[in-house]
Amino acid sequence: MKSFALLFLVVICGMGGLGQKLKPKKRSNGEEIKFRTKTKDVCTMSMSGDDEEMKLRIACKSRGRSYWCEFTGKPSVCRAFRNNPKIYWNQIAAELRKVPHACESTEVLKTTMCQKAPPEALMKQIAAGVEPEDLANQEKSDQKASTPVRGAGQRSVQKMQKPAMLPLQRGQGSENETEAMKLAREHCWESLHGVCSYIIGIFRG
Repeated sequence: MKSFALLFLVVICGMGGLGQKLKPKKRSNGEEIKFRTKTKDVCTMSMSGDDEEMKLRIACKSRGRSYWCEFTGKPSVCRAFRNNPKIYWNQIAAELRKVPHACESTEVLKTTMCQKAPPEALMKQIAAGVEPEDLANQEKSDQKASTPVRGAGQRSVQKMQKPAMLPLQRGQGSENETEAMKLAREHCWESLHGVCSYIIGIFRG
């Protein structure tokens, strides 16, 4: 009798453990998963919804700009998802790490654990966009970066033009003065060298 009671307790405990194993795990609703794309975009995945419909939002930052996209679907029709939703979302994040752009490269998100599930189990993209503030900041930074380049170009042109004319003017003046003094010494009295050279210089132009 005692052995029968002991066997009965063992069976009850075993059934209890089996019931716990078959019990579906709760979804990771509201949980966030961070990842990087192939081109090093920094992204965050967030999930929300219920058994009727799940929503997935992806927000990324790349080289001073931000973009986002949203997906919807019914992954709960997939038995593997109901058993372990965390693995399902981790598989999606793993696939997104392989693409250069988390939103432009993927219109439908697929996982290996739900390959045989009905089509409604797939997460399909419904919206996408770029943050307008980041675009405005990018345009301002481009304008600021281009302005000093033009100013530097103008200054360099002015520096190149000015020195080119000065040596010619000085050279011509010194040649005229030397020639005028030479002629003044040859044809004028010594006391009138200054006046003669001045007059000769005017005539020689």
